[in-house]
Amino acid sequence: MATTDRQARTLALAHALSAAERGLAVIPLSRTKLPALRSPHRDDPDAPLCHGECGRFGHGVYDASTDPARIRELFAAAPWATGYGIACGLPPHHLIGVDLDTKSGTDSSAALRELALRHLFTIPPTVVVLTPSGGRHLWLTGPADTAVPNSAGRLAPGIDIRGAGGYLVGPGSRTAHGVYTTAPGTGHLTPAPCPPSLLRLLLPPPRAEHPARPSATAHGQGLVQFVLGVHEGQRNTRLFWAACRAYENGIGPALLAPLIDAAVDTGLTEREARATIASAARLTQGF
Repeated sequence: MATTDRQARTLALAHALSAAERGLAVIPLSRTKLPALRSPHRDDPDAPLCHGECGRFGHGVYDASTDPARIRELFAAAPWATGYGIACGLPPHHLIGVDLDTKSGTDSSAALRELALRHLFTIPPTVVVLTPSGGRHLWLTGPADTAVPNSAGRLAPGIDIRGAGGYLVGPGSRTAHGVYTTAPGTGHLTPAPCPPSLLRLLLPPPRAEHPARPSATAHGQGLVQFVLGVHEGQRNTRLFWAACRAYENGIGPALLAPLIDAAVDTGLTEREARATIASAARLTQGF
């Protein structure tokens, strides 16, 4: 067992150094996928907010580096590390991770395809990392002047986004559930630019200081009819789109019950409908 752990540590460092050569800043991870080094301020509740200014290790993605000497120091300080994390949002790639989860009970790949059809974008050939649970991480790059926030299920159920301040588990990492691997035919690729239409979906919408509140009657009824006119395979997508429009126009709370009723009529469960509408609310209200 000790030999296996030692081999995992050695491989993790080797993969991390290889990623750094490609301009990807890395940190060591434990088998739990969490940063291997704990905060040096964990026992001081009154410590000021520190992003590594203290000079010590243990600040998560703020420790991330592309410098081989520093990476070796990080791994030497965490000899139990069996994986590595790749910090998102940093130059030169400004990485954005699209995490297609399989644990939510939804088909996240289908949800992404539906979003692509609705918003007229395609995912270009890019690096794809396969997770031990059967999920996929798509690597994309963003503009240098745009910070994409982290989110969970905000784009669509089962789709999480790793942006500024977040990290992706790097291929070659060994976790408690297995090893992360690069999908065949994608390891040699450079992360592709995020399609503009998708990028707009990932960013919080601008919030008006005094938004107009239109009547919920005519516009709201149109959104309900839009949900009811669903075709097979589009129920969640239509409901999500309609709920986004409702919250953007200030009638989300008033339209909650009618949208749920319409979604149930199309075959969704009430629980699924509420989860989709909640995702739309989070997206449009920026939380």
